[in-house]
Amino acid sequence: MRLVIDGIEFGYSSVPVLKDITLDSNGPQLLSIIGPNGVGKSTLIHCINRILSPNKGTVFIDGDNVNDVSLKDLAKRVGYVPYSANDTFPLSVVDTVLMGRHPHATYKSLDKDLDIVYDTLRLLDIEDLALRNFNELSAGQHQKVMLARGLVQEPEILLLDEPTSNLDIKHQMEVTRILRDLSQEKNILIIMISHDLNIAAKYSDTMIMLHGGYIYAIGTPSEVLTKENIKAVYDVESEVIESYGRPHLIMLDHEFDGRDTSLPPGTYASKDKRVD
Repeated sequence: MRLVIDGIEFGYSSVPVLKDITLDSNGPQLLSIIGPNGVGKSTLIHCINRILSPNKGTVFIDGDNVNDVSLKDLAKRVGYVPYSANDTFPLSVVDTVLMGRHPHATYKSLDKDLDIVYDTLRLLDIEDLALRNFNELSAGQHQKVMLARGLVQEPEILLLDEPTSNLDIKHQMEVTRILRDLSQEKNILIIMISHDLNIAAKYSDTMIMLHGGYIYAIGTPSEVLTKENIKAVYDVESEVIESYGRPHLIMLDHEFDGRDTSLPPGTYASKDKRVD
């Protein structure tokens, strides 16, 4: 599959959010979109799947203008997993995930659809939740169920808005690793918004850093996550080390890092100055 974004611009009322976003992504991979709050990460993926209509520019999937594709056909090709903290469904987990099969459903397809649902629940290690009520689950379990619902669409492109936001560190790594593997095994372009730069760096093939409405940097994790880029975009000092061929960020706080942690609670020393 090939995703081409040609000069997308979008704004809310008179406030511009995205400015001349251009991207050409070809083939299966895990692509992470990073950047501070409010730079348009969610807006960008909403322009890809037609939740929002850009003020200018065009999105093409395999050469087809998404505006010329019916919503049902687009749903067969583009899956979307929203930030799901507030999503609730008075349904079992199986029925919630089965909703993702709607674009493919026919009156004869239920058995096949259920097989795909249960295969996906096993893949994410949540098969034991199948008959639980979705509304009774924890936030982390919600997140995995919503991911399953996106995967059963069997899309060419899967868009995810912070898919690991409610997961502990072990499950963040597990889910992101699964996404990386699925991109190759299922031949999917997976586009993930992430605020965890180190997890994104560990598993992503490509990273896009947004800043000021523009693509500030795009490339491999090592090309994007430099201390110069982190300072310019996040206004944070950092050190970047290499871990197993991937960049790993160490964030610096010069005021805090200079404190003497051997002092009693309630006091600290900053550089050569003691404060009580």
